[in-house]
This record gives sequence, C-alpha cells and structure tokens, in this order.
Amino acid sequence: MIDICAFGNSLTAGFGVPAEACLPRQLSEQLHTEGFSVTISNHGISGDTTSGGLRRIQTALGHRPDMVILELGINDILMGISPQRIKANLEHMILACRQARATILLAGFTAVPGIPAPEADEFNSLYPDLAQAYDLSLFPDFLDHVVGNPDFTLPDGLHPNARGITFIVNRLVPVVIDLLKSISARDSI
Repeated sequence: MIDICAFGNSLTAGFGVPAEACLPRQLSEQLHTEGFSVTISNHGISGDTTSGGLRRIQTALGHRPDMVILELGINDILMGISPQRIKANLEHMILACRQARATILLAGFTAVPGIPAPEADEFNSLYPDLAQAYDLSLFPDFLDHVVGNPDFTLPDGLHPNARGITFIVNRLVPVVIDLLKSISARDSI
C-alpha cells in the first residue's frame, strides 16, 4: 500500500463539491481502477497559502507518506504575496518532504488574469524553476482549461466543480502512475 498525502488549498480540499467528488477521492478511485493500491489523505484547507502550508507541513508528514502532492501558491498570488516569498515557502516545504523521504509531485499554476505582468511572469516561472532545481516531477498548470470554463467551475469561475475535478484528475493520473511505479521500484530494491 502506497500512502499519498494530498497537501494543498481549496482545490485539494474540495471546496463547493460533495466529499466524494473531491480531488483526493477521485484520484484514489482512478488509481484503484488502474490497479494501484494507494491511500490518499486529504490535507487540503480552503483559503490556505504557502505560509499556512509551511506551518502545517510537519503534521501532514507525521504519518510518513510515500508521496506528497504539493498544491499551493495560487491563493498567495491572488492576495498579492510576492513570488519570491511563495517560492521560498515552497522550497521549505520541499525540503521538509525530502527530509521525510517522500516523493514530491509539485502542482504548478499560472497566474490568473488581473495579476500585474511582472509578478505574473515571475510567478509563472517559479514552479518550473523549483522542479528543475530540486529534480521534481511537475504537474505544470493545475487549472489549465478549468479556470473560466463554466462547464468545469463553480459560479466563481475559478474553483472546479465535480466535472472540473474529474478533468484535473484525468490529467493528473498518468503523472502519479509514473511516480507510483518509481516508488514501487525503489522500495523493491
């Protein structure tokens, strides 16, 4: 059994959708369908930022997950927190996961419309930069084709509805499967 910690904000928590439609639940069901024995704990908190994540990462790592899906940062940029601070906080969480020997899947974002260009450009590059610097698997744009799509979002145009979460999970599954295979290969040595 491989233990996965889904660590993030409302996008992980399942804001506005029934519990059975949240991302960890849908991802778990898809992975079981694909033949993988996993448990996924939902450590998503609506409204959370990288600062909040930094304060609670050790608790989430306390049960020693094999993998952490790290999904934070979009609330920060929406709140005007500098990309440098977001990156530094994510780095600290990455190092904590590494110390706990957890494989990390970094969920990236691109800035939503309305973020000033210099900050948006810096924010858009921080996830690929972190993935390269720490040799992490990157899920490059968590909300790609979801934000602003009324078929995939709640009325706010940002948070995914159940169909939007299914769309994200369908894109996420192949990346997670690759990591599960590498974890299984590592553990069998």
